[in-house]
Amino acid sequence: MTAAMTVQIRRVELFERAVVLRLPFRFGAATVTHCPQAFVRLTAEIGGRTLIGAAAELMVPKWFDKSPDLSHEQNFEQLREALRCARDALLGGRGSPWLLAQDAGETATAMAQSRGLPRLAAQFGPALLDKAVADAALQAAGLSWCDGVVAGVLGDPHSARAGLQRPTSVWLRHTVGLADRLTESDPGTDPGDGLPATLAGAIDRYGLRRFKLKLCGRTDDDLARLARIAAVLQGAGDYRATLDGNESFADAPALADFWRRLRAEPGLAELHRRTALLEQPLARAITLRTPIHGLGIDVPVILDESDDHDEALDEGLALGYRGISSKACKGIYRSLRNAARLHGQPGLLLSGEDLTCQAGLAVQQDTLLAASLGVADIERNGHHYVDGFGSAPAAEAQAFASAHPGLYDSAGGRVHLRVAGGQLDLTSLHGPGFAHGAEPLWADLTPMN
Repeated sequence: MTAAMTVQIRRVELFERAVVLRLPFRFGAATVTHCPQAFVRLTAEIGGRTLIGAAAELMVPKWFDKSPDLSHEQNFEQLREALRCARDALLGGRGSPWLLAQDAGETATAMAQSRGLPRLAAQFGPALLDKAVADAALQAAGLSWCDGVVAGVLGDPHSARAGLQRPTSVWLRHTVGLADRLTESDPGTDPGDGLPATLAGAIDRYGLRRFKLKLCGRTDDDLARLARIAAVLQGAGDYRATLDGNESFADAPALADFWRRLRAEPGLAELHRRTALLEQPLARAITLRTPIHGLGIDVPVILDESDDHDEALDEGLALGYRGISSKACKGIYRSLRNAARLHGQPGLLLSGEDLTCQAGLAVQQDTLLAASLGVADIERNGHHYVDGFGSAPAAEAQAFASAHPGLYDSAGGRVHLRVAGGQLDLTSLHGPGFAHGAEPLWADLTPMN
C-alpha cells in the first residue's frame, strides 16, 4: 500500500461562470433558469513538486437552503461565502488530503455557520476544495481515483476499499422535473438547439432506461402527473425509476397517504413495480426525528438533504431509512464513509444523485465517485437542462472531448455528454488525478470576489 501523500497548500483560487439552462428545471418549490458554476484551482506542493488540482460544482439555489425568504442570488452568495471560508481555512495547511479535509473542513464549516449559513450550505466549500486537493495528490502519485483510493493516497481510514470498483460504464438516470414537457403535445417552447425538449424525445435520443421522477408533495397532482409519465415510460421498455420527494411532504401521515394511494391506483401498478427507491420525502427539519417504519412504504426510502453530518446515515437507519445518496457537493469523504458503512449490508443501498453537474470536471468527478462505490445507475441532468458546455469557449469543450472521447460527443459542432444505450462510458476517467484529463480555460472564468 502506498503511503498517504503529504500535501502543502500554497494557493487557492476561486472562479465562477454563468450557466443558462436551455429548459427550466423545477424541483420542490424552486424553478431554476440560470445559476453560476464554481471552479477551484488549487496549487499544492507535494514531494518537492508543484501540482495543480481542479474541481467544479454548480451553485444550485433552493437546495442547500430552501428558506422562501432568500432569493436565488442570496443562495448563490451563501455558497460563495462557504467557498471563501474553505479557502481561508485551507491556505497554508499541511497533511494528507483526508487530514486537511477534517481539520480545515470543520474550521471552514464552523466559520460559515457562524455567518448564518445552514450546515449543508456551509459544507459546500470544503466539499469542493476536497476534490481539488484529492486531484493534486492523485496526480502527484501518478494514480487514478480508483487506484489511488485503494493504495491509500488520500489517507482516509474510512475508504470503502473492499467494495471499490473500477467502472467502465454506468447507467444514466434521467431526471424528469416538475416543469418538464413529457410529449410534443404538451404546452411549452422548444429551445430549437437540436436536443430533446421532452421526455419522449430524450428516451428516443439517448436510449434511456433509468429515470428519476420529481414529486411536489401534493398527492392528487403527483398521482396525476405520474400516470402521464408512466404512459410515456412504456416506450422505454424494461425501465427502472426512482421517486424524489425533495422534502415536499408535510409530515409522515401525508407521506403514508400518498404511498397508500399510489399502490391502490391501477394505472400506476407497473410504475410502482419498477420503482427502486424513494428519496428524502420529508423536510430536513423533521426527517431525523420522524420514524417511518410503519408507513407502509414497500421500497427503500433514502436520505439526501438531511445528510449534513457524519452521523446522519446511522440516525436514519435507526428510523427506518435504508440508504443514502452520494453527491460530491456533500463531500467525497462522506460518500466513502457511507459506502463503507453500507457495504455488504443486505437491503441497504447507496444511490447516486445529481446537483445538475455540468459537463467537464463536475460531471466527471461526481460520476466516477459514485460509480466506483458500486452505484449502478446515477442521476444526471446537466445533459438535459444545459446545452453541452453552455457558455464555455469551444476550445475548452473540445479539450475535454479530446481527453474523454467516449464520454463526450462532438457531432453537430458542439460538445455534449455522450449517452449511448442509456449509459455513459467512463473508460477515460481512470487516468492520473481525480477524473481530470483537461481543465477549464481559467482566463475565461470570472474570479470570485
